[in-house]
Amino acid sequence: MSDHTCASFDIKKVPFVSGGQRSFPASPSTVAHIHTVKEKLNELLTAQDGSFITNDTDCMKEIMMMASMSYLAIHLPLIYGSQFPANGWVDQGTGKTRNLCQCYNMMIPDDKAVFLKMLASDYNIQQDVVLQLANQLATAQTRGQPVLLRAEDRLRQALVPKYQQLFTQISRLENGVKFLVDLRTDLLNILANGSSEISNSHLQSMNMCLHDLLHLWFSVGFLHLERITWQSPGDMLQKISEYEAVHPIRNYTDLMRRVGSYRRCFIFMHNSMPREPVVVLHTALTTEISNSIQDIVTRNRLGEENNGGVTTDLKEDPERIKCAIFYSITSTQRGLQGVELGNYLIRSVVRELLAEFPKMNQFSSLSPIPGFKDWLMKEIVVYMRLKGSGEHPEQTLFLPDELRTLEKVFVCQSHNLFDSLLKALKNNGWFGEPPIVEALRAPLMRICARYLYVEKRRGYALNLVANFHLRNGAVMWRLNWLADTSPRGLGASCGLMVNYRYYLDKTEEYSKNYIEKHEIVASEEIHKLVTESPNNS
Repeated sequence: MSDHTCASFDIKKVPFVSGGQRSFPASPSTVAHIHTVKEKLNELLTAQDGSFITNDTDCMKEIMMMASMSYLAIHLPLIYGSQFPANGWVDQGTGKTRNLCQCYNMMIPDDKAVFLKMLASDYNIQQDVVLQLANQLATAQTRGQPVLLRAEDRLRQALVPKYQQLFTQISRLENGVKFLVDLRTDLLNILANGSSEISNSHLQSMNMCLHDLLHLWFSVGFLHLERITWQSPGDMLQKISEYEAVHPIRNYTDLMRRVGSYRRCFIFMHNSMPREPVVVLHTALTTEISNSIQDIVTRNRLGEENNGGVTTDLKEDPERIKCAIFYSITSTQRGLQGVELGNYLIRSVVRELLAEFPKMNQFSSLSPIPGFKDWLMKEIVVYMRLKGSGEHPEQTLFLPDELRTLEKVFVCQSHNLFDSLLKALKNNGWFGEPPIVEALRAPLMRICARYLYVEKRRGYALNLVANFHLRNGAVMWRLNWLADTSPRGLGASCGLMVNYRYYLDKTEEYSKNYIEKHEIVASEEIHKLVTESPNNS
C-alpha cells in the first residue's frame, strides 16, 4: 500500500449491494490501524513551524484509507470487479483534504465514530500549552505593551483547536460546507447515543466548534430567498416533498396544492450548498386567520371550486387576500441544529408578501404543539403514583365539575377515572366518542394554555415551537380545538393547534422582552384559560 492513494476513488460510483445496507461492524483492523492514522493526520495538520500543510505530497497517501481498510476489502470487487487495479489508485492531484473527505464518506458509521472520537480528543486544545502561555501572559504585563500583545496573540492561537484548522480547510472545497454539515450530523448522532464522560466532553467541545463555524457561515447575509412553484426544477420539488416534516406531503396532488394558487413556498439557499434547501416555509394566503390545518392541506383553497381536482393556474384575487398563515417551517439539515435560520426566513417572507400584496395586514402561524400529550400523561401518572403510595397530592389539572362530567362519560368510579383517561389518551380512543370529545374540550383547552404559557425551562417556554415564535416577537394569540385530527396531530397534542400572531410594529419589542425578561405576550383569551386552572380557582 506504500504508493496507493484514494484520490481517484469516487464513493458516488459505488453500486448498492442488493438487499443489503452498509452496516458492517467496526473491524479489528480499523482499531489496529488507528494509531497509524493519528500519525498521518498529525503530519497533515501540523508542520514544524505550526502551519497547516495543504500540498498533495508526503503523508496523505495512506491516511484514512487504512482506517477504512476493512470496508474497502469487502467492497473492492463491487468497485473494480474481481481484480485489484494493476497500477493502484491514480493520484489526480485533488489534495490531501479532499482525500480525507472521500475516505471519511467511505466509512461505515462505527468507524466514523472511532475517527471522530480520536479527532476530538487528540486534536483538541493542548491544555498544558495554554496554561504555560497563560502564565507567560501574566508575567508579560510588566515587560511593556509590545511583549504583552505578542503573548496575547500566542495564547489566542493556542486556544484554537487543531481540528478547527481542518474544518476551515474543508470549507474551501467544493461541497465542503455540505460535508461539514453532514459530519456534524454524525457527531450529534454519536452524542445522542451516549459515550464515556471524557469522550463525551471532547465531542461536545468539537460540536460547539463546528456549531460556531456553521453559525458564522450561515449568517443571513450568505443566504438567499427563493420561491418554489410547480414550474421549479423537479429535483427541487422532490426535496420539498421529502423534507416536509410538520404535515407530510402524501402525493403529487398534495404537492401541487402546497405550491399552487393561494399558497407560497419559500426556501433559504446557501451558495455553498447549491440546489439544497436549508429551511422551507409553507404559507397559506387567506381572508382570515385559520383555525384548522385541514382547511389548508386537505380541503379546497380560497376561490377553488369543490370539484375534487387541483389547478395550479387558478387566478388569485388580491382583494380577498388579507392574511398570511405560516403553517409549516422545516429545517432540512440536522447538522445545522442550533443555528437560527427560521426567524430570518419568516421576516424575509413577510417583506416579499407585503411587496406582492400591499393590503395584507395579518400575519400568523398555525402551529402544532408537539409534546403536549406526553407532558399531560406524565402529569397524570405522577399524580396517580403519589396517590397510590398513600400521599394526598393536590390535583392541579381538572376542575371538580370537569371530573364529575368525565366520570359520567367514561362510566367509571372516581378512583378509576384517571386510569380510563390515560388509556383513552394513549390510543386516541376518546376521539371516536362524541360525548367524551365534548367533555374533554374545556379541560384540554385550559390545560394546554397552562402548558404553553406557564410551563418553563430555564425561564423560557417549555414547548420548543412556542419558544421559537416567542423569541421572534410573536403573540400567543389563540388555541384551536381539533385543529389537526390526523393521527400525528392527535398523538402529539390531542388535535390542538395554536396561532402565534405577528404584529409587525411590535415584534422587536416583544422579542426583546421575552429574551431578556422572559415575558410572554398573550391574548386575553389565553389569559382567561390560564386563570381558570385549579390553582387559581
